[in-house]
Amino acid sequence: MSNLDGTPTLAATSPLVKGEIRPGCAKVDPIVIADNVTRQFGGLKAVDVAHLEIPRGQITALIGPNGAGKTTMFNLLTGFDKPNTGTWEFDGKSLAGVPAFKVARAGMVRTFQLTKSLGRLSVLQNMLLGATGQKGEGLFRSLIKPLWRKQEEENTARADDLLARFKLDAKREDYAASLSGGQRKLLEMARALMSKPELIMLDEPMAGVNPALTQSLLGHIKNLKSDGTTVLFVEHDMHMVMHISDWVVVMAEGRVVAEGPPESVMKDPAVIDAYLGAHHDTDLGDLMEDGPNPVIEAERKAHDAHPEADEAGYGEEK
Repeated sequence: MSNLDGTPTLAATSPLVKGEIRPGCAKVDPIVIADNVTRQFGGLKAVDVAHLEIPRGQITALIGPNGAGKTTMFNLLTGFDKPNTGTWEFDGKSLAGVPAFKVARAGMVRTFQLTKSLGRLSVLQNMLLGATGQKGEGLFRSLIKPLWRKQEEENTARADDLLARFKLDAKREDYAASLSGGQRKLLEMARALMSKPELIMLDEPMAGVNPALTQSLLGHIKNLKSDGTTVLFVEHDMHMVMHISDWVVVMAEGRVVAEGPPESVMKDPAVIDAYLGAHHDTDLGDLMEDGPNPVIEAERKAHDAHPEADEAGYGEEK
């Protein structure tokens, strides 16, 4: 870990890291490596990341106060926005300047803060849209069903398996518009898995989800790791971050200010400063055992005070 001025606060290590844990530290087996990524909107530098590596096969949380640049970083890495400077690679292949659809084909798939399901299509039809390399998509091939029948049967079988796994099989023939907000989150996650991604990026998967579905979503995210999929997610719910993350990256004012295991990150002075806006000498102690954690409380208050920022994407995508 290190303070905002770059000086280390403790010489912490981890099996995921080469050497000491610090912002931008090198990972033993990174799946994403980004260098000098910046994105400027007028006079505001929304993203200014010198170096970032995402560990393969782990669940990594990207956290930070509103306006930290988390979603903008997502947009840059997945081709939905263009940086002013920077390069990055995924699984050893450069994706800088590659359009979003090619990024998805490469195996890096994302979901959104606001779900993107097609309401007038059935749940199954939404799922089938996520399959890649469909032979029947061409104009002339679409007229010759024997050319693509077997593949569509295989895609339908995979879609049904995922719908059953996400407990949406009973909604198979329903319009996507009839689903609840939480069910749409599940549908979007399931549809993303239709392409068999190596890395799935979830942008606030718990936002707007009924508490009854929260545990289900947590279980599905854990299962992704069990299946060998790397997970990177943005989340405001610090309890969720503590519960399922293997690694946490903290952004503030567009920069990576800290990273490390969740139990260590919440005690980092740089993280407390990012959320509370002032340096503190308080020993935070254990997250749940020694009372409220200032990082979690600051995030909760900021989120409650400005809920419209998350709905409209202010401070993140602008």
